[in-house]
Amino acid sequence: MKTGKLRYVVRDFPLETIHPLAFKAAEAVLCAGDQGKYWEMHLLLFTNQQALGAADLPKHAGTLGLEPGKFQECLDKAAHAGEVRRDLAEGTKAGVRGTPTFFLGVIEDNSKIRVVKRIVGAHPYATFKAAVDTALVAPK
Repeated sequence: MKTGKLRYVVRDFPLETIHPLAFKAAEAVLCAGDQGKYWEMHLLLFTNQQALGAADLPKHAGTLGLEPGKFQECLDKAAHAGEVRRDLAEGTKAGVRGTPTFFLGVIEDNSKIRVVKRIVGAHPYATFKAAVDTALVAPK
């Protein structure tokens, strides 16, 4: 249900030091997004974390019915590498040290977001519900 009260934004933060294939996997998700299958690839890679190598990514694209040449060209040209690097830099600047990290905030002056809650790690629904409820009533 769209209420306009909440916006969900995803940023990439591939931890290459402990997951050497994570950066290219992040690019693969964005390449799939170019063909309208961002969330499908995101879920597929998340559920197949042992299969993120260079040979695996085109197979996953095939599973999703992506146009193989277009997908491979996107990967080969590193078309989204700059975007992933920008996300990493922004995350580092915001104090992200690991994933997942969630920021909940309110929009001020129609452009800036003021963070009212940060959640680090996997948490149950109740944690997010309480944080969202608090953010929705936070003073503007």
